[in-house]
Amino acid sequence: MPKFRSVAAYAPQGVTALGLGIVNEIFRRPGFDFAVCAERPGALRTDLDLFLPVAHGLDRLADADLVLALPGTEFRADPPRAVLAAFRAARDRGAIIAAHCVGTFLPAAAGLLDGLEATTHWRFAADLAARHPAVRVRPESLYVDQDRIVTGAGAVAGIDLCLYLIRREHGAARANAIARDLVTTPYRSGGQLQYLPAPVPGDGDDERLSEVIAWARAGLDRRISVDDLAARALMSRRSFARRFKAATGTTPHAWLLAQRLNLAEELLETTDLPVEDIAHHVGYGSAAVFREQFALRRGVPPRDYRRAFRQR
Repeated sequence: MPKFRSVAAYAPQGVTALGLGIVNEIFRRPGFDFAVCAERPGALRTDLDLFLPVAHGLDRLADADLVLALPGTEFRADPPRAVLAAFRAARDRGAIIAAHCVGTFLPAAAGLLDGLEATTHWRFAADLAARHPAVRVRPESLYVDQDRIVTGAGAVAGIDLCLYLIRREHGAARANAIARDLVTTPYRSGGQLQYLPAPVPGDGDDERLSEVIAWARAGLDRRISVDDLAARALMSRRSFARRFKAATGTTPHAWLLAQRLNLAEELLETTDLPVEDIAHHVGYGSAAVFREQFALRRGVPPRDYRRAFRQR
């Protein structure tokens, strides 16, 4: 499939200003043809009780490569039939359908999620499951990829969803550049928990942990171990692992592996470095081990990933 270029974000009555802001910041950029549309052109009320002039109706969904369902305050009401039909038509012609937060209720109402896994804001996950029993709701997930339909959790998890789509379709380099511009984390895995039950205590260890994470990111070419991270944080291995997971939702080992492979993706996409050199740049002493880990986590060997990305 070609990379998506045209992006249409459907905004319902009561659309959240945050949802609008997220998709606008990410997709109103060179290389994307982005537009907000509504059931019909005209004034649209937001959740702030401000009115937004919308120039496009549902016809804008008819040729978009990526169709987004934005969250709104009236998500429990039945969507207009014309809107449901437009989303079904977009799915049938092969467009990517994406929704986050309570925007997920719209593709669910259209039957697009029947038999598939999906997520939404954790607070409304039980409601989604009760209304649409054919949908396998995963309330703990940050986002769920079902190929042509991708759903995300609530609020700023919309950023994670959009960056994931860009990463998947346009590559790590493009997603990382946008994330840097937004001053946000470039990649969080879809399996990461939506929220952390216990934040890291607000003491001096917080600052040390942040410094250790920054130090590790800046030196992924080094053979860094969990013991190295713990020692730099002035903690025992057990205490460091506990605090790290509380702060990030994952283990130090899994985080390091993800950071190395994310950097490897970008190098494969943007350079002609041999795979052996890339293995060294991302901290692997053995190119064979790097190839094995990359293929295991990304589904294809590094050379095939590079070839497939450049063909696209």
